[in-house]
Amino acid sequence: MTDKSHVVIAVVNNKGGVGKTTTSVNLAAALAGPRRKVLLVDLDSQASASLWLGVDRPRLKPSSASCLLQAFPVPKAVRTTGVPHLDLVTGSVELASADLALVDVPGRELTLKHVLQRIRERYDIVLLDCPPSLSLVTVNAMVAADALIVPVTPQHLAVEGLVSFLSATEKVRSRLAPRGRLLGILLTMVETARSAGVELREGLRAQYRHDVFYTEIMASHCLADAPAAGKSIFQHAPRSRAASAFRRLSAEVLERLRRPRH
Repeated sequence: MTDKSHVVIAVVNNKGGVGKTTTSVNLAAALAGPRRKVLLVDLDSQASASLWLGVDRPRLKPSSASCLLQAFPVPKAVRTTGVPHLDLVTGSVELASADLALVDVPGRELTLKHVLQRIRERYDIVLLDCPPSLSLVTVNAMVAADALIVPVTPQHLAVEGLVSFLSATEKVRSRLAPRGRLLGILLTMVETARSAGVELREGLRAQYRHDVFYTEIMASHCLADAPAAGKSIFQHAPRSRAASAFRRLSAEVLERLRRPRH
């Protein structure tokens, strides 16, 4: 797998508040460039990634829900963003009822994969920002994805939940998505001054070793303020430590994509 092979990456964790949307938006912005076209698909009913990128709530439709639940043509749902070479399919509140809408659909776990087949060849990388649950939408994302990124905060409950979540994702991948792989576990909202956080980070790296990204995303006022400005970190604070971290992360993601599959 290379950085030019139309890769789909899902950013997943069933726990909220671990930085999935922060990761999705800013990694997508970091990857997008003149030689690499990127699509961000917002699969969360809260539509946080879409709002972050400046889409007003009344303008969220047509959304990913329209494509998943109403057979709306996904090319028509794509919109440009303020980030050059980054396109977006928005989220919307209708995604909250997606599990009920899809439950009786034959091959329901493959719905998103089929939707993306109509558009993935137009993009070098498609990033999926997933909801904070192991819902049918998240399962669809894992099945559609070639690789998974799992953000986790160095907090006790988040780390405790990681073991069971990774076990659940492995079951999904082995049954429905054997070509998918874990690209990496990403430490987010890291506070270097907290001794408990240091111990948890060290414990995660000892347990998961090379599955943990070398790059860590530190807690940052710049990142916290960027959504209100409707801008990625590169537009909001391009010289910040957070922007530098996402540049390093994008390089690490591309390097891992180039590695042979184990």
